[in-house]
Amino acid sequence: MDALRVTGLKKTYKGGVEALKGVDLTIAEGDFFALLGANGAGKTTLINIAVGLVTKSAGSVSVFGDDVDKDLDAVKSHIGIVPQEFNFSIFETVREIIACQGGYYGMDRRDAEVRTDELLKDLDLWEKRDVQSRMLSGGMKRRLMIARALVHRPQLLILDEPTAGVDVELRRGMWEYLKKLNASGTTILLTTHYLEEVEQLCKNMTIIQQGTVVKSGPVQALLAEAKGRRYRLMLSAPPTAEQVRILGAHEVSGAFVTVVLYGAETFETVFERAHTAQVSIVDIAHAQNRLEELYLATLTK
Repeated sequence: MDALRVTGLKKTYKGGVEALKGVDLTIAEGDFFALLGANGAGKTTLINIAVGLVTKSAGSVSVFGDDVDKDLDAVKSHIGIVPQEFNFSIFETVREIIACQGGYYGMDRRDAEVRTDELLKDLDLWEKRDVQSRMLSGGMKRRLMIARALVHRPQLLILDEPTAGVDVELRRGMWEYLKKLNASGTTILLTTHYLEEVEQLCKNMTIIQQGTVVKSGPVQALLAEAKGRRYRLMLSAPPTAEQVRILGAHEVSGAFVTVVLYGAETFETVFERAHTAQVSIVDIAHAQNRLEELYLATLTK
């Protein structure tokens, strides 16, 4: 069964603004799916229609076979959503915020509390369980949002910019938790501006631009379409002009040079050029995310 099926989805806001122009989108059960697009592309509108917050103009949306128009209560029971903005009471404790959310889904208070404690431990919030949410750091608030969304054990978790403002260490910790959650069977839909998250986490992706799907498919297959892969080399010494020419360097800064590999070219190509130029490579690192290259190329077509 498909976790989410969107067919011919259109949304025109008051004033004639077309946010969605006939979007087709299918997310299989168990997928970790990325929805990408610039601000205003229509991502949040699509999500808000799927969870019943916005009324569509045309098309259909179903979640695990339940139609949004015909059985919204069933749809909501399938979904846990983590919105961009914090939307909990800043004066309630962390534990109370999560447990009370269970009540909205008809959970027995005792069951909700047991589930809450489980999530608090899984998301490293146990020590903050009795603290008012206003006292939490930004990263802890993000984890609280995820815990609240998962209290009723949804089949589909929707994450709208979940790691915005979170430092690198906390972000990677959240990645590991989400990987485990997906591996256990939860379908995840992710929107993000951190493209490295897509490459690390997601199996499939769709890019929308101005309300229209412009690219869709498996992440790794789409990455293979990236025309050039940029790498930054650290040499043992600054290269001469002739060595720069042989390396085919695009940028030079002291002992650092940037090269671009195309098609089937591999690191062996770089090493062969370095041998010919008689330079020693100390270190190699990505100069640009391949997914970012693909994303930008798609949006400029």
